[in-house]
Amino acid sequence: MEIYAELKLLRDAYSCGFANGLSMAKCESTFGFKKTFESDEQIVLQDSRNHKIVIDKKPLEQGKCAFDLELTTTFINESDSECTLEMLSSFAISGIKADKIHRLQSFWSAEGKLRTETVEDLHLEPSWNRCATRVEKFGNLGSMPVRKYFPFLALEDSASSRIIGVQLYSPASWQMEILCKESDELTIMGGIADRDFGHWTKTVKPGESFTAPKAVVAEGESLYEVAAKLVGAQKPAISPVDEDMGIVFNEYCTTWGNPSFENVKRIADKLKGRGVKYLVIDAGWYGQSDRWWMSIGDWDVNEKKFPGGMKPVADYIRSCGMIPGLWFEYESLCSEAKDYNQAEHLVQRDGVPLSVAGRHFWDMEDEWVVDYLTERVINRLKDSGFGYLKIDYNDTLGMGCDGDESMGENLRKKVNASKRFIKRIADMIPGIVIENCSSGGHRLEASMMELCSQASFSDAHETSAIPLIAANMHRVIKPQQSQIWAVLRASDSDQRIYYSLCATMLGRMCLSGDIYNLSEHQLDLVQGGMEFYKSVSHIIKSGETILCEYTTTSYNNPTGSQLVIRRLGNEYLAIYHRFADSKELDMNKLSGLEVVQKYGCADEDFSAEAYLLKG
Repeated sequence: MEIYAELKLLRDAYSCGFANGLSMAKCESTFGFKKTFESDEQIVLQDSRNHKIVIDKKPLEQGKCAFDLELTTTFINESDSECTLEMLSSFAISGIKADKIHRLQSFWSAEGKLRTETVEDLHLEPSWNRCATRVEKFGNLGSMPVRKYFPFLALEDSASSRIIGVQLYSPASWQMEILCKESDELTIMGGIADRDFGHWTKTVKPGESFTAPKAVVAEGESLYEVAAKLVGAQKPAISPVDEDMGIVFNEYCTTWGNPSFENVKRIADKLKGRGVKYLVIDAGWYGQSDRWWMSIGDWDVNEKKFPGGMKPVADYIRSCGMIPGLWFEYESLCSEAKDYNQAEHLVQRDGVPLSVAGRHFWDMEDEWVVDYLTERVINRLKDSGFGYLKIDYNDTLGMGCDGDESMGENLRKKVNASKRFIKRIADMIPGIVIENCSSGGHRLEASMMELCSQASFSDAHETSAIPLIAANMHRVIKPQQSQIWAVLRASDSDQRIYYSLCATMLGRMCLSGDIYNLSEHQLDLVQGGMEFYKSVSHIIKSGETILCEYTTTSYNNPTGSQLVIRRLGNEYLAIYHRFADSKELDMNKLSGLEVVQKYGCADEDFSAEAYLLKG
């Protein structure tokens, strides 16, 4: 295998092999570059026009293989005239032997489903005379980078039991490609969605450079070994306050967008002394309308719900021994917000504010907007004493927007400005715990995850697919950050409570629902789950997932069962969920391990149990 770079420069010839319009790889621009230097840390390529590409290679801390690397690709214009990129890869690797392709599909409330296909399935065998390029190109357009696929790819060679995987750090439009032409070996590449796919070009003036989004590459003998290295390479900004894996209660599935001082107080009273660390007030605390979803952007407190503002309720939550949290969706404005038509400060397309289903978007590059949101969001949090922020984001900018450069490049800059504002929040409120949410999991992308302590794993609040989605997240984000909801209802059976709470042990425990209507028996079951979670939280935080077995293909009607095992040293956490037409856990799967503690009872369909084991 060989690491190199792919690029396309304006006015150069496009790809041959019938690939024009399918791929910009293997074009005149790429073939014009020759390698002039290579070391363990860097590759340098140059062309005859005084253009240079530098690929920096940084070994992964937990890496043991030659291709366990962090890659950063920079294009440098050392000529005396400007040039325009139409494509620049973050990573490109040729000479890969593989017969299976692994990707992670993602839709709302169904994030991260593993999709495995053979080379033959994808029609990636070379043509009979090796003249035609075969291409499988996929990715995402817009500011929700995890909407169809995760920026993740893994290729497996069954003959050698080797897998090579890649995770791309790209919070806006991105693409990945698998190609073959002359050889049975495959080439993979990826980066910012190019001009064909993502309406992206970038003009680089003499003496300037442009750096593509980072990519992390890893190899191993199993998909979970590779995924563990990719996830382990992430360096999230975990708040010191959040290092202990504290339990969250979010009231959204309790009040359904109608929080008030009185019902939040009632929740706080019920949770007091039970070991919950964060109590988060979700949507609906602002505006003067009961249509909270159309008032997004009006961050004036609804005084009917919260007399005296938000400080009294934050103070009350703290008096009950918990850290108060608050929900914002500050990058958007909906049609009943008073600033909805502030056109000069909004993201525009074709000269008018970009409108998506009654929603506009603040231009996060606009200094006026930054100052406005600093006052309305950051100062609101500081002055009221909130220690936790849930950032939501419920629609996408799509292919791009107006600006000084191409649609795709303008989009990239807007999204990077959003990232800078998150950093601003953390700088201005030291220690604040930040949750990354985007209709659940639409921004579960590595560079976004590095800005936050936690993330909503999904909006699948009460579905039977929650354990499946929660386990999927182990391949792409740290379980330490993956907030899994257990929505508790007074009508829940014991088995349903076990099912819900065991799912949270696949990540961070977040409770919601009818907490003040639960019976004492139900509360005892919940308390037992919380105590078990605390006893295994160190394995969730620092362990490695070594097994994920499941038999279902449907998320709406799951069948069979799922077993997930996570290991830390000689300790193991095993979580078993039963779906329809299921069987009891075969304890032979845990042979050689001593059961130290157990929670739950998987004695029928849609029940669950979790084990702490040593061995």
